Amino acid sequence: MNKKQWYESLFENYGEKYDSECFTQGTTGECDFIEKELSENKKLKILDVGCGTGRHAIELTKRGYSITGIDLSESQLARAREKAKKCNLKIDFQKQDARNLPFDKEFDVAIMLCEGGFPLMETDEMNFEILKNVGKSLRINGKFIFTTLNGLFPLYHSVEQFCDSVKGEGNATYRSNTFNLMTFRDHNITDVEDDHGNKRTLECNERYYVPSEITWLLKSLGFKKIEIFGAKIGAYSREDQLTTEDFEMLVIAEK
Repeated sequence: MNKKQWYESLFENYGEKYDSECFTQGTTGECDFIEKELSENKKLKILDVGCGTGRHAIELTKRGYSITGIDLSESQLARAREKAKKCNLKIDFQKQDARNLPFDKEFDVAIMLCEGGFPLMETDEMNFEILKNVGKSLRINGKFIFTTLNGLFPLYHSVEQFCDSVKGEGNATYRSNTFNLMTFRDHNITDVEDDHGNKRTLECNERYYVPSEITWLLKSLGFKKIEIFGAKIGAYSREDQLTTEDFEMLVIAEK
């Protein structure tokens, strides 16, 4: 059996803890932005890629949208289904690998927020497969809204110091960060406590992208209009021009 990748190990038994992380607290504001982008058209079918514990899928379903949520983690999906059931919501949550999706031009919109799979994969080719599969899942004129790590940030700042400055009590900690200028990957050691109280240490690495790379990747997949902004948790806005101060970027692409 293949050795589990760090992102597979991280999300085992991590549903409740994940929901308390500082970076998951902006759901309402993020969904406000998505609604605005969709002109509040409830007829649109939305694919939530790397839906995790379903926070965006649940909030958008409450607002009347039709969502399919996919994730690689069974424990994250179990938490999502449990939360949806408590809210008396019926949401199609599926265990799928974003690098190999079964959909073909089935959705009007795809969202992939808070690093939903992309850019956690171990190779650039795998990350590209996620973008390719999302593109394949979208209908003509489909819209793709996602956030990803901003490669301009680590050129000017310490990723470790940033993560340390925003973490809350009892959240995952990231240390021994080393940013590789040749690969634009940040390697770090993540200490996390799962829902059962077990402490685990994982060797992780994430790919940071510069805006021109994202634009080229999406253009090569047939996206016609690509716009990139700074991404502030819970407060996405087209007014936020991307700068070296933004840890994440917000990408809005149309086919």
